[in-house]
Amino acid sequence: MSSPSAETSQKPLLTSVDALPENVDVVVVGSGCAGLTSAVVAAQGGRSVLVLEKAAQLGGTTAAGGGVMWAPANPLMERHGHPDSPKAGKEYLRAATAGAMSEEEIDWYIETSAEAVRFLDEKTRVDYLPLNRPDYHREWPGSTPSGRGLDHRPVDPSDVPGLREAVRSSTYFPLITMDERDQLHGAAPDPQLLESRAQAGVRTMGAALLSALAASAWDAGVTLATEAPATGLDRDGDTWVVQHPGGTVRAEGVVVSSGGFEWSEQLRGTLLKFPITPISAPSNEGDGLKLGLGVGAAVAQTTAIWGVPVLTAHGATYDGKPSGRMGNVEATLPGSVVVNRAGRRFVNEALNYHDFSRVFANIDPATSTFANIPAYLVVDAGYAERYPIAGHAPFTDPADAPSWLVQAETLAELAEKIGMDAPGLEDTVARFNDGARDGVDSEFGRGSTEQDRHLGDPAIEPNPCLAPLEKGPFYAVQLHPGVLGTAGGLDTDLNGRVLDWNGEPIPGLYAAGNCSATVFKDAYPGGGATIGSAITRAYAVGQSLIQ
Repeated sequence: MSSPSAETSQKPLLTSVDALPENVDVVVVGSGCAGLTSAVVAAQGGRSVLVLEKAAQLGGTTAAGGGVMWAPANPLMERHGHPDSPKAGKEYLRAATAGAMSEEEIDWYIETSAEAVRFLDEKTRVDYLPLNRPDYHREWPGSTPSGRGLDHRPVDPSDVPGLREAVRSSTYFPLITMDERDQLHGAAPDPQLLESRAQAGVRTMGAALLSALAASAWDAGVTLATEAPATGLDRDGDTWVVQHPGGTVRAEGVVVSSGGFEWSEQLRGTLLKFPITPISAPSNEGDGLKLGLGVGAAVAQTTAIWGVPVLTAHGATYDGKPSGRMGNVEATLPGSVVVNRAGRRFVNEALNYHDFSRVFANIDPATSTFANIPAYLVVDAGYAERYPIAGHAPFTDPADAPSWLVQAETLAELAEKIGMDAPGLEDTVARFNDGARDGVDSEFGRGSTEQDRHLGDPAIEPNPCLAPLEKGPFYAVQLHPGVLGTAGGLDTDLNGRVLDWNGEPIPGLYAAGNCSATVFKDAYPGGGATIGSAITRAYAVGQSLIQ
């Protein structure tokens, strides 16, 4: 782990736009985990690096989210007692991507992700620990019960002046680690713990990872600027010219790592298969994709997303824009079902959030409309008494229910209020209850696998994901198809070099993270695949920049 030099310790974390250098070796566009990883690798390799961040704070979607990195056979696993092997990791990726990833790409990911984890652990302030969380498909060859997902320890940013204020906060995650969240099994976190961490300025999850990366960039002498969007990109001989609000900067290399396009209504309406609700950084409007297209870059997998079911009814905003929160935990816990307008279940509610989200794309052949949009999470009073819903604390008195929860004494009345087929909902819940009493979901197998049960309630037996909906009043809230980010964009080779439409690298131009085509070809092998893809490619980019 690196330590700040005396010279660095006197340098402010952020540099104003009007004081930016006119010439550097590398310009990085975007300050999420991809941008800062490539910046740190390049800077430690002797390159002068400038990071331009469009938003008022550093971090992008990384700081907004959970911060977990999925990396099979990484060096931290063996150290902390989680057996794995490159061979097993490759077997699992073959199954997870169903032939979409070539053998070369699979080999590259297993080897490079492990190298990236080793670099972060030994050369930066990043402090990852393996999670006791299974892969998303334990039935596939090469899967593991734990360790491939890496969770960041809490970070105290006080030793870097301005770091606490410079890094964006989560959209909604409380100040706990992902491991602490998993162990709650749907319960609310300790308010005293949250208060003490808030008072101390501690950052957790994605904000902790990003704080560690930003501090490491500061240690390495990287120049960081916020409210500094890259507004233009041109080639002048062998040099790139990047425009920003304070002028221009010339560089030999440019790394585009500015996030996806999920907040651009025009781009998502053009490139995606179905409407989505983003819960990422609202600054992700496809800026990097547009910059790349402007200089002849090819694109790939633009329909790919990092999908997740999203709850928005609680009325939260993020950077002044309406936002939401992941609803997969609420859907997994016993005493709930997710149904469409016909009142029918359409998915195993405990399925991993990415595969869950795919089902929103299904079309009803009779109407040529989306069969499962809108969808609703329906729970009974017993559920509301036990578990938080969209962050609202459990309650026993219906008068304490939040205004955004539709409530009714009977299922038929509830269905009428939300415009759902009442007989369909009553029949669905009756059939669900028959099996749930015995811990069996005969329709979708909810709670029948290790990965399903991981986020269930172990106090409920025999199936921690199942309980009948019997006690009124009943409650409903709409569940939307959402994204942690889009996962397609600029086409690159394995080293992150951006390719033109002939498949040739554009000299000096690189991309990593959600602005580039996903490493996993629209698959989601395990929790943390988003950051795993971003950091691994960004590490390869950094290595290319110093060779």
